[in-house]
Amino acid sequence: MINPFLILWRWLKRIVLSITVLWFVAVIAFSFLPVPFSMMMVERQVNALLSINLSYVSRSTWIAQNQISPYMALAVIAAEDQKFPKHWGFDFDAIETAIAHNKKYQRRIRGASTISQQTAKNLFLWEGRSWVRKGLEAGLTSILELFWTKKRILTVYLNIVEFGNGIFGVEAAAQHYFGKPARRLTASEAALLAAVLPNPHRYKVNAPSAYVLQRQKWILWQMKLMGGENYLKQNKLR
Repeated sequence: MINPFLILWRWLKRIVLSITVLWFVAVIAFSFLPVPFSMMMVERQVNALLSINLSYVSRSTWIAQNQISPYMALAVIAAEDQKFPKHWGFDFDAIETAIAHNKKYQRRIRGASTISQQTAKNLFLWEGRSWVRKGLEAGLTSILELFWTKKRILTVYLNIVEFGNGIFGVEAAAQHYFGKPARRLTASEAALLAAVLPNPHRYKVNAPSAYVLQRQKWILWQMKLMGGENYLKQNKLR
């Protein structure tokens, strides 16, 4: 008699292997090909359909790195991950700080994800705080850091990050909020877009709260301290 648990185990192994191979092929392909969509876009669209929100549409337009304003690259690094050019996917100092903060203030959870981690999560995984997802995120982040350049990670991140309800990527955001292509974004506009990234559903680009405006000013100051466009050239990000 065939053991049904053995059959199930074999199928689970096949599924895991297939997904692993698919992820690996995608990492290699997207190291030079445009990314047509991310799993976050798919998840948002499916959730909208399940809730019968037929008006929701995930919008994104892939653009090359040289079509993105250097201010936008500077702004997201200043806001999200100032150690981005130097680390190998993880900022352990930020992780320790976040753990200490979250133990003390359990109602105000602070994240410590780097741009590399966010790229891996947005591109391949689902939302949530489970240990399974975090483990997969760590593995995928390491693979991205191994096979992609920092410049490529930043380019993909800027093309898939969510800036508002259904608005993914800097080109869609620039067109929606400012009526211009991403290559023409000013430092102030880029800083405003970066200011909402902690939670683009709570913080609004087109209706910025006092907190968002304060964060925008802080990001602009950090961009100057970093050295402006020279920072990108020195770190081979442009």
